[in-house]
Amino acid sequence: MLARLFARLLESPLGVLARPIYRLYESLLWEQVRSRPPPRHVAIIPDGNRRWAKQRGLNPFEGHEYGYRKLREVLEVLWKLGVKVVTVYAMSYENCVKRGVEEREHLYRLLERAIEEVVSSGELESRGIRVKFFGRLDMLPPSLVDRIREVEALTEGYSNATLNVAVCYGGREEIVQAVRRIARDFSLGRVRAEEIDEELFRAYLYTSHLGGLDEPDLVIRTSGEVRISNFLLWQIAYSELYFCDIYWPELRTIDILRAIRSYQRRERRFGA
Repeated sequence: MLARLFARLLESPLGVLARPIYRLYESLLWEQVRSRPPPRHVAIIPDGNRRWAKQRGLNPFEGHEYGYRKLREVLEVLWKLGVKVVTVYAMSYENCVKRGVEEREHLYRLLERAIEEVVSSGELESRGIRVKFFGRLDMLPPSLVDRIREVEALTEGYSNATLNVAVCYGGREEIVQAVRRIARDFSLGRVRAEEIDEELFRAYLYTSHLGGLDEPDLVIRTSGEVRISNFLLWQIAYSELYFCDIYWPELRTIDILRAIRSYQRRERRFGA
C-alpha cells in the first residue's frame, strides 16, 4: 500500500519535491545491489494493468499498452544489472480462453506490434538477446505465430541474454499435457515405467524446447496479489518469491532494485 501511495505522490504536483529524494534513494539502491551477484534468472508476473487503467478512468485495454511500455523499461534495468534470463508471463491460458474476443484480439495485436517494434529497433541484435516463446501457441492467430517464429529464428544464435515469453500458458495445463505425452510414449514402448523421473518429466514440459529452461531464481509479482496464478508450477518449486504492492504500470526502478536486494539477502536452501 505504501509503495502505491508513493508512486501516486510522484505523479502529483507535490511529486516535484519528492523526486530529489527518490533519485538519491535509487542511487543508493543501485550501489547496494551491484555489490552482490544478481539472480541469474528472474521470472515476472506483470499483474494489475486493467485495474490501473480503470482507476484512472481509462479504457482497460489501455492498461495493456502501458504495461508493454513498462516491460521494456523493466527489461532495461534487469539487463543492466547483469540478469541473464528473464521469463515473462505475458498471457495466461485463462486469458486466451476466458477473456472476451475483443480483448483477446487487442492483446494479440499488441504482442505482434511489440515483436515488430523490438526487431526493427535493432535492440535484440545489439544486446545479443535470444527470444523464445512457450505455451499453447496453437491458440494464437496464424499471423502472430509467424511473427513469433521469425523473431525466434532471428535471435537463435544470440547468447548474451535470454527473454522467454509465456503466451496462452498455464502451469496445470502444461503438466497435464506432459503426462499425456508420457502416457502416449509409454503405450508405444518408447518409455519404460522405471525411466520416469524428474529429468525425463522435465523433457516433456513446454519449456523443454527452450534449451533446458533454468528454474527461476526469483519470481516477482506486482499488484499486491500474493499468489502465483498457475505460473511455472513445476519450474518455481524452489524459486524465491517477491510480491510488490503496486500495479505493473506503476512499477519503478526502486521497486525492481528492492526485489533484487531482497533476493540477495536471502539464504536459499532448496527445501533442505
